[in-house]
Amino acid sequence: MIPSAFAVVLATAAANPGLPAPGTYRLDPTHTFVEFRAQHFIVGAVRGRFEHTTGTVIVAKDPAECSVDIFIEAGSLSTQDPIRDAELKATDFLDAAEFPAITYRGKGIRRSRSGWVIDGILTIRGLARAVPLEFTFEGIAPRRPGWPPRIAFRASTAVQRAAFGIIRELGDHVGKGAGAPDVWVAIETEALRQDLATTAKN
Repeated sequence: MIPSAFAVVLATAAANPGLPAPGTYRLDPTHTFVEFRAQHFIVGAVRGRFEHTTGTVIVAKDPAECSVDIFIEAGSLSTQDPIRDAELKATDFLDAAEFPAITYRGKGIRRSRSGWVIDGILTIRGLARAVPLEFTFEGIAPRRPGWPPRIAFRASTAVQRAAFGIIRELGDHVGKGAGAPDVWVAIETEALRQDLATTAKN
């Protein structure tokens, strides 16, 4: 027999394809991956990730009430090159000492061709900019007795580094006068339903 809480998740997902059941979900930091690709010397790219990310996703019956709140530790950036990492965390780029948090807060979702879009505010170096985040709901993990439902999302967006005050060597990196995005971000995450967390084993 399927546990009643999981039955609710399945029933709601069936009624609203593309989204999990309404509830509050906490990102699982050990299964959350925030990766980026930044244009470098016009023809190349630098790739990296942030090692520490936390956040909350609220799924509501009304799409306008769905929301996301993500906190990324700027100092957790890693490109697998310590010298470059130190440079990117310094004042010319992320300035992680002065602005330790990169945040994304969004509310209200709408359909897209491949899934959903949430309109939110991305804050880097203390500068807040409106940035839409495209995402898809990847599904519900197999049920583990005594544990809350686990869901998965994939999301992506693209921004211009100049919008956040990162302009050092910008012309050399992306070309003078370029107006297109030059940093691409991809997020893969799993999240646990919190309003059913009391059913988990102690």
